[in-house]
Amino acid sequence: MIKHHPTDEILSQFVSADLPASLNVAVAIHVDMCPCCKSKVAALEATKANHVFTDESIEDILDDEDFEGSSALFDAITMDESIDDVYEVQPKNISVNEQDYLLPRSLSRIAHSKFMQMGKLSRSRVALDDGPLRSSLLHIAAGGEIPEHTHTGFELTLLLDGEFSDESGDYVPGDFIILDGRHDHTPITKEGCLCFTVVSSALHFNKGLSKLLNPIGNFIY
Repeated sequence: MIKHHPTDEILSQFVSADLPASLNVAVAIHVDMCPCCKSKVAALEATKANHVFTDESIEDILDDEDFEGSSALFDAITMDESIDDVYEVQPKNISVNEQDYLLPRSLSRIAHSKFMQMGKLSRSRVALDDGPLRSSLLHIAAGGEIPEHTHTGFELTLLLDGEFSDESGDYVPGDFIILDGRHDHTPITKEGCLCFTVVSSALHFNKGLSKLLNPIGNFIY
């Protein structure tokens, strides 16, 4: 069962379209996977719609001199039977290290780079123009781990498939995990996993020989 969810504030920003593109994609994926958050989003959307279509706003529309023309255009569109078909985005299959995965619909039409591999870790950049935020598909092969690290910014990990665990517990597909500089952790997976990640800056490895990885922290994520 999914135990880690976006905050109510993040869900509200999602409904209002106020999130950066990468976080918007992450929340959309989570909502598709989580019945609880799907219900919350539906309720927030209904509340927002009620606020938009108040009596006052309807009166403003009716007083608009362009209303008659807009109404005629709306009628023409809704009466056009040629646009009844709705395009449905289909999930997309990808293969990483001979493992097949089904990408969620929210990622299916977004380009991503070829997977780069470093040991049991593989990373593909997701093509989202989002300022300093970096989005990736991260694959950890069975038995792999990322050495203990913290974060100089924030790290969002959305587990898409498989499992992993760290010092805080075990994670299942759909878990939405946000960490920052207050957290140290060592993600490890027995069976392998695929994640969608968003980071605002490099990882910081902080133990023993792992410190040697700091110069390539940006590459890993």
